[in-house]
Amino acid sequence: MWTGVFPAVTTKFTKDDGLDHHEMERCFGLQIDAGCDGLIVAGSLGEGPMLSQDEKLDVLATARKAAGGRPVLLTVNEAGTREACAMAKKAAAAGADGLMVVPSPIYHTDPDETVATLSAVAAAGDLPVMIYSNRIAYRVDVTIPVMERLAGDSRFVAIKESSDDIRRSIDIINAFGDRFDLFTGVDNLAFEALSVGAVGWVAGLVTAFPHETVAIYRLMKAGRRDEALAIYRWFRPLLDLDVSTYLVQNIKLAEVLEIGTNDRVRMPRQPLSGERRAAVEQIVRAAIASRPQLPGF
Repeated sequence: MWTGVFPAVTTKFTKDDGLDHHEMERCFGLQIDAGCDGLIVAGSLGEGPMLSQDEKLDVLATARKAAGGRPVLLTVNEAGTREACAMAKKAAAAGADGLMVVPSPIYHTDPDETVATLSAVAAAGDLPVMIYSNRIAYRVDVTIPVMERLAGDSRFVAIKESSDDIRRSIDIINAFGDRFDLFTGVDNLAFEALSVGAVGWVAGLVTAFPHETVAIYRLMKAGRRDEALAIYRWFRPLLDLDVSTYLVQNIKLAEVLEIGTNDRVRMPRQPLSGERRAAVEQIVRAAIASRPQLPGF
């Protein structure tokens, strides 16, 4: 159902901490113009847990306006299942094409609780669902046995695999074939995941470097592995910025340097400063200075 590059877009804020819809529409449009296949709003990179439900719906509306008919998914990452179900219902009423659902980021559910929560949210929204499996960040492992219990519900259509173990991607394909659309959710494992059968990439650094991200994906799907690998090797120092406690600030700083936007974040986060900012800026500037010429498709 879903394939390709789906940016986990950043949320843009005004100087007084409101939503900057004009800037979001511009930035989201850059993703679509570069050939991305969909958008995901209010995720980890989108600072979803720092947004109210009304704000999430407002960002969704802006993304739908910019998406040009491509699918827009809203991330459900509420702490409680009741609130998550309410968010799912609101997203469906607001025209979301699907949901990316995170088991509670606060309470670490056991397998029975994980199945019950994901099932309840899917039923409440009655939309196609991408399961966000990230045992590193959220300490909930959506394992193969959990996926087996969910596979009977046709609303679960995709997995965002972020376990940081490339073997899990192979395990999912071996267990389910093409039952789920397998997306990689770890930027610096994307080439490896696409190599073993992932059909999509929920990407982070794409928000600053959309053309390079799309090029890697399309070249891999065209069987032009060596050309994709050359770009990926150049991209790796940037992609490593996604695997960090400071991924939001890192990527927003990359956006500042590459697409001329701002790096405002919502507290308790603060923009990078001092030595950390200088180190990230050096990585980004070095990449910009040595960027490869992209081949035609």
